[in-house]
Formats: sequence, C-alpha cells, structure tokens
Amino acid sequence: MAKNLTPRATDYSKWYNELVIQADLAENSGVRGCMVIKPHGYAIWEGMQAELDRRFKETGHVNAYFPLFIPKSYFSKEAAHVDGFAKECAVVTHYRLKTAPDGKGVVVDEDAKLEEELIVRPTSETIIWDTYRGWVQSYRDLPILVNQWANVVRWEMRTRLFLRTAEFLWQEGHTAHATREEAIAEAEQMLEVYAEFAENVLAIPVVRGVKTANERFAGALETYCIEALMQDGKALQAGTSHFLGQNFAKAFDVKFQDRDGEVKHVWATSWGVSTRLMGALVMTHSDDNGLVLPPKLAPIQVVIVPIYRGEEELDEVSVVAKQLVADLHAQGVRVKYDDRDTYKPGWKFNEYELKGVPLRVAIGPRDLANGVVELARRDTLTKETVPVEGLAASVPGRLAEIQQALYDRALAHREANMHTVNSWAEFESALDAGGFVSAHWDGTPETEERIKELTKATIRCIPLNNVLEDGVCVLTGAPSKQRVLFARAY
Repeated sequence: MAKNLTPRATDYSKWYNELVIQADLAENSGVRGCMVIKPHGYAIWEGMQAELDRRFKETGHVNAYFPLFIPKSYFSKEAAHVDGFAKECAVVTHYRLKTAPDGKGVVVDEDAKLEEELIVRPTSETIIWDTYRGWVQSYRDLPILVNQWANVVRWEMRTRLFLRTAEFLWQEGHTAHATREEAIAEAEQMLEVYAEFAENVLAIPVVRGVKTANERFAGALETYCIEALMQDGKALQAGTSHFLGQNFAKAFDVKFQDRDGEVKHVWATSWGVSTRLMGALVMTHSDDNGLVLPPKLAPIQVVIVPIYRGEEELDEVSVVAKQLVADLHAQGVRVKYDDRDTYKPGWKFNEYELKGVPLRVAIGPRDLANGVVELARRDTLTKETVPVEGLAASVPGRLAEIQQALYDRALAHREANMHTVNSWAEFESALDAGGFVSAHWDGTPETEERIKELTKATIRCIPLNNVLEDGVCVLTGAPSKQRVLFARAY
C-alpha cells in the first residue's frame, strides 16, 4: 500500500482530509454534508462508546432512547434554546411521496402536509423535558440520570469529516435533580468523567474550564468544557457539560413535591461528546505516515505479519504465529494474524502503519531459526529484534508505555504552545504562532466579540480554579481580575 499523504507542514488541512479517507476511517456520502463511517473508523468509535458507557454507568446513569423528531412548538418554549439552534434545524413538512405526473420518479405529495412541522433533533432537551414531565411528581422520583446514544442533525454549510458534519453520532446525558447544588455537582462530575476519559483513554491532555456567556450552550446558565490543542496550534472543544438551572423545567412545567410538601421546579443538566472526538484523536497523535492510535482505543493492538516463500515456510511460521496469537489473547490483547497471500509483506507493513496499529510483529524462517521476531512500534517508528519467548507477557507493558508516551508527547506540545501575554501586540503575535494564549479580558461580551472580529480567536474557556490577579484587558485596557484562554479553533 503506497501512502501519498500531503505532509502536515505543507498543508495541515489537506493532510487531515487525506488521512481520514486513506486510513479507512470515513468517506463523504452521496448526501451533502454527511459521511459514511467505515468499519475501521467505527471500531474506534465503538471503543470510545464502550469506555464512556462504562464510566456513565459507574456514576449511576442509565441509557434510554428518545424520538428523532421533535414538534416545532417544543422549540418555542425555551427562547434562548430556539435562538441558538434555529439556523441549523432540518424541518420535515410532508409525510408522503407520489409518482410524478410524467411517470418519471417521485414528487412530494402536497396533500400530505403535516399539521405541525417536525424538527430533526439537533439536540434533545425539548423532547426529553416534555417526557420528564410525566416521570416526575415527587422527590422520590429524583434524580433522573439518563443518557442517550443517538444521531443528531445540524444543517452545517461548511463540513469536514468528523469535525463538522450535517449528521453526527454522539451521546447526550440529561438529568433532573431536586436542588441547584445537586445539579451543579452533576455537571461538574460529568466534566471530570470526560476529562479523565480524554487523558487516560484518548491520551489527549485537556484544559478544564467554563465558557463565557457568549459561548455557553443555548439555554444553559453555565457551560463547563474541556479544551484540547491540536498539532497545528488550533484548539478543539472535546466535551461539554451544562448546568441548565430551571429553564427547561419551567418551559415544560416539570415540577415535584419536596419532603415538606412544597411544589418546586426541578434542576437540570445536559452533557455530551460526539464523533468530533475522532477528529481530535487524528489531529493530536498522527503523523505524515498515517494514524497513530493510543493502544487503549486501537481496534488491533498487535498485528503479526509472516515473511515467507512458499506454503512450506508459511506453515512453519504460522505454527509460531498462531501460538503467539493465543498467548496474546490470554493477556487480553487485541491481535490479528495477517496471513493473506494476496498482498506482500511490505504492502501490509504500510497498511498497518497507515491505520495506526501500535505494535507490529514480523516473523520469517530466519527469525524462527534464531527464536526471535522483529517488533516495530508505530509511535516512534522504531524496530527491534526480541526473543519470541516471553514476548506475549511483555506486550501489555509495552502497550502501556506507548499509551503514556503519546500522552506525554501531546502534553509537551501543549505546554510549549501555552503563551502568556500582556499587550495587544504580544496577543496578536502569539495567536499567529498558534496555541493557547492566556490574556486578561475585561469581562464584557462586546470586547469578546471585537477580539473575535479582529483575530478570529475565541475565548476557549475560563480555566477552573483560575488564579485571580489584577491586570488590564489586552484590547481595551480596562481592569481585569483574571486571565482567560484564547485560541483559534475548529
């Protein structure tokens, strides 16, 4: 398999697009703005799902499923919410097709107009809170800790595979609580779940923070987020958790009777991550040779490639290879023995390098005679000759070493691109260099918007546990009590 990736240094965007396609993660579909997630890409997403789902259930959450279609009137009940999503909504207006008058193809049956239009869900707060009204009467019914794995539609005009598509996959948690304090604790807890997952599974270091009022989720009182830095110096929002207050409970009249018999509105959260994480994974770790996958997510952690001439040599190699497969399975390692005779070993090496398999084992007759194999690491592109005896037992440790090395490398990149500035000139220069820029901001939405207009940079977050310090805004010179993180972002 010949790789022909544009180098990152030449055109990072082109490299990303080519890699996603060549590594068999996804491809554009016949539907504008939508993608086909291919088996290799979907296997990685399934790994993310499994890790997250386990963490959700460990924190007391359960899965459910809600309708894809939402009556238009539901969106009118929460003003900030509808304003936030109105421009992205896909709308179903009719329910039937009929044969065209000329007999060629089909047309919309104008007599089959829906009494009320249906919105294809861009997010599910409205339909879920309409449902929760029937689930909640008493404090005994709380908390509701529900998650949904689903697809959503946001009619994006400019799309990129995984990063921004008209339809994407995600999970969305929606919880209801008796008190403000419980809801805030839930939102903060789920942010930490996301952060731990990003750092320990994706090997992506993240900054934990809260969004400004301008950048909050539509209808939220507070949006917590994790922000990651990609290799090209742009930021990417890797997950969000929202404290919704009582906005949706009031909009949909979700009340409960507390222990004292008083009727109150419940308190709410929502939180979610999406297939956007696939883009984050690619852009954090991969190189000019293809994908680099953290072992915890790699669908294949070890691939074994036989080197042989003729069936007799293949049979000899296969005996050792198949025993190694069994030994690795016993260690809990995801392993593949690629004995296809339709491709040469060099082609296979390139394929698995492109697809990001962490470890590659090559075994030939000469290796057999010496009791050794060639072991190649994808992250460092290094090779070594190691004894076949004891190899299986050592692989989990080697995979853990790769996992940590990827995190350490990504963290070093982020720290090297964390700029602290005190003037507008320094601010502009740091943005052009790429990375996070820590700067004072006067706290006004007007200044935030002006900075965005001038530089295309946004406030990614106000870091949690931020150190308060007196300063002056880099744009206006007005007093400021703390720094915030700016960056250009995906």
